[in-house]
Amino acid sequence: MHAREESEEPEPVPPGPRTRDRPPLLRELLLVAGLFLVYKLGRQLAAGHTAEAYRNGREVWDLERALHLPGEAAVQSSLLHGDTLVQLANTYYAAVHFPATAAFLVWLYLRRPGHYVWARRALAAVTAAALVLHLTYPLAPPRLLPATGLVDTARLYGPSVYGPPDADQLSNQFAAMPSLHFGWALMVAIGLIAVTRSVWRWLWLLHPLVTLLVIVATANHFWLDAIAAAALLGLALVAVRRPRHAPAPTAVPGPRRPARRRTLVGAGR
Repeated sequence: MHAREESEEPEPVPPGPRTRDRPPLLRELLLVAGLFLVYKLGRQLAAGHTAEAYRNGREVWDLERALHLPGEAAVQSSLLHGDTLVQLANTYYAAVHFPATAAFLVWLYLRRPGHYVWARRALAAVTAAALVLHLTYPLAPPRLLPATGLVDTARLYGPSVYGPPDADQLSNQFAAMPSLHFGWALMVAIGLIAVTRSVWRWLWLLHPLVTLLVIVATANHFWLDAIAAAALLGLALVAVRRPRHAPAPTAVPGPRRPARRRTLVGAGR
C-alpha cells in the first residue's frame, strides 16, 4: 500500500488597514506640538507694533473701499438682531478653529494615512507663511479701528478669547492678516472633499463659509484677510503635491493555519 501526502494551500488572509504610510505617532505629536509652539512664539515677537498695526488697518480699510468690496458692517448688522445669534458666532470663533483642524488631522492619520502627510505639510506651509506676514505686516483687526464703525461683539456679548490688546500676553491681536481661521477651515474642507467619495462631501465647504461670515461679522478680520489666507493656501497646495491616488489596502499577515495532512490510499502490493 502506497501513500502520497499533499499539503493544502493556506487560506487567503482578508485585507486589513494600511499602516506603512502612517508616520510614527509620537513623532507626529512632537512635530505638531513644536510647530504650534513656534507659531505662538512668533506671534509674540510681532506684538508691540501698535502704531504700525493701526496705520496698516486704516490702509486695508481704505483699500477695501477702493476695491468696492462689500462692507463688513452689513454682515455685522445682520448678526446684531439678538444676543443668542451673536453669542453663537463668538463661540464658533473661539471654540471651533483649533478642535476642527485637530480632528481633521487625527481622522486623516487614522483613516487616510496616505493623505495625512500631504494635509499636515500644507497646513504647516500656510501657517509658516502667515507667521512671516504677521511679523512683517502687523495689522489691527476692524474691531479695534473706530473708523470702521464696527463693534467688538466678543467683548460686548461674550464669550471672548481676547483681553485688552495692550495687556494681552497670550495672543497677538495685531496679526489679523492673513486669517488662519479661514485658511485652516478652507484646508479642512478641501482635504475632506479630496479624500472622500460621498455625494455629500461638498457640504464641507459650509465650514469655511460659516467661518468667513463669523470672522467678518464679529469684526475680527477684514475681507482681505480671508482673501490673503486663501491665496497663501493655494500656493501651499501647489508646493505640496497631493498623492496621485488613494493607496489601496494591503493585507495584514495573519496567523498561518497548520497544513492538514491528507493521505490518498492506493492499492498495490
